[in-house]
Amino acid sequence: MSLSRRLLVGVVLGCLSATLGLVVAVSLFLNSSRTVVLVGHDTVVRPTMSRDALVRTGPLLPDLRIRDVGPVGVDLTLGKTEVGSIEELVERYAYIAGDPTAPVDKVQGVVVDMAVSAALRGLGVGLVPVAFFLLLGRHRRGQLFRGLGTRQGQLALVLLLALPLLVWQPWESSEETQQDQGEWQTLADFAGPDVVLPQEVQDIEIRTGPVTTQSKRLVLSAIDTYDKSKAFYSTAAEGAAALDLREPEEGETVALLVSDRHDNIGMDRVARAIGEAAGASVVLDAGDDTSTGQPWEAFSLDSLAGTFDDWDRFGVTGNHDHGTFVGTYLADQGWTMLDGEVVDAPWGGTLLGVDDPRSSGLGSWRDESGLSFTEVGERLADAACAAAEDGERVSTVLVHDANLGREALDRGCVDLVVGGHTHVQAGPDAVEGEGDDATGYTWTNGTTGGAAYAIALGSKPRRDADVSLVTYADGRPVGLQWVRLRTDGSWLVGDWAPVTPAP
Repeated sequence: MSLSRRLLVGVVLGCLSATLGLVVAVSLFLNSSRTVVLVGHDTVVRPTMSRDALVRTGPLLPDLRIRDVGPVGVDLTLGKTEVGSIEELVERYAYIAGDPTAPVDKVQGVVVDMAVSAALRGLGVGLVPVAFFLLLGRHRRGQLFRGLGTRQGQLALVLLLALPLLVWQPWESSEETQQDQGEWQTLADFAGPDVVLPQEVQDIEIRTGPVTTQSKRLVLSAIDTYDKSKAFYSTAAEGAAALDLREPEEGETVALLVSDRHDNIGMDRVARAIGEAAGASVVLDAGDDTSTGQPWEAFSLDSLAGTFDDWDRFGVTGNHDHGTFVGTYLADQGWTMLDGEVVDAPWGGTLLGVDDPRSSGLGSWRDESGLSFTEVGERLADAACAAAEDGERVSTVLVHDANLGREALDRGCVDLVVGGHTHVQAGPDAVEGEGDDATGYTWTNGTTGGAAYAIALGSKPRRDADVSLVTYADGRPVGLQWVRLRTDGSWLVGDWAPVTPAP
């Protein structure tokens, strides 16, 4: 075979491979789907070529459509969730929409992952003709092409060409459904001229119909809740940047302590703004990020993870974070979830923590079940004192309830125990431990979510919302400061309280 002919065959084969791979990849991508937890629902995500985002909310609420979201559209079908009433569900949507960064990023990540998966599979299929061509060899390829002139060869070619059509089946059609009867309207048209809508939601479209008409009150209530929630927390985040907080001196590291968020994602950007104003680069999460620890609350964990994705992140779970879902989910998002072993801390010291045993059934040591709160506290103290004996005194114990670290303080093995749980700020309280110069401190953060009950999701905190700032120098804690957002949007800032742990 001449060089020019080989080149021609190579070009034809390459074009065939690329075309086949592209067709397969696009087909796989547009027919793929993933199930994720989104806005509290088991949600099926499907990519489309419409460039729009379509949210199918189910039989009782109207579907939503956002136009021109990007080069690829997405179809979101909301499934099961945990909710007490339709009104409560609609309010949840409004609160989450107040800061949609986390769910938007999650959907984008899922769609990109599906595209990459489809591309790799398409590449594999596209290489099949090349492999087939090379495996046959010149002699057998000649026999095969000569066979196309026979009746059997022509029949085989026809069947081969018909295969994609049989798979595609373009003649199939779906029955007309009740959903198809609705018409799309912008929220501005749907609400009417007497309702003033936030600028960013006016062009969102809603599928109208009999149920939609009956649900108009719910939709308008959700818009009002969204507007209030976004305004309150956006204003608070802006105000946090102007707070008079102690800033770290050279060689110091500041950690932001949050606890008892109880699903209030609105406070996440506020907490971040406080941390930035104080020069923080580490976040310590003392647990109770959720109300029940169930997968439907992944929206809260997505918000937390996204807000602090570029900080050093450490956490434990609280008594409301029932089971293993919360800890596993945050660990998958890149958090270091403490499990009773001493770890190196970004401030140069060491850190120890463990989940609240009242939620996880935590036992002897991480495996044995049935240990009491007191027994887990004793095991935690054993771990801290063992580290101290090895010359690595634990600078901070992170727990949900500071009482879980009391035994470690009493034995004089740690510098500082921080937690939450009570929803009331307390400390720093000095604890004289065993032995000479064995002083440590305990500190309890209030509720970062402003929680009065097990769930704090709302247009503003139900009670004062707290975060704490812990300053470290030379690997040891040297001071603490609390910051509080009041329910009326005003601020209180505690004095920076120096601490002097045992040398």
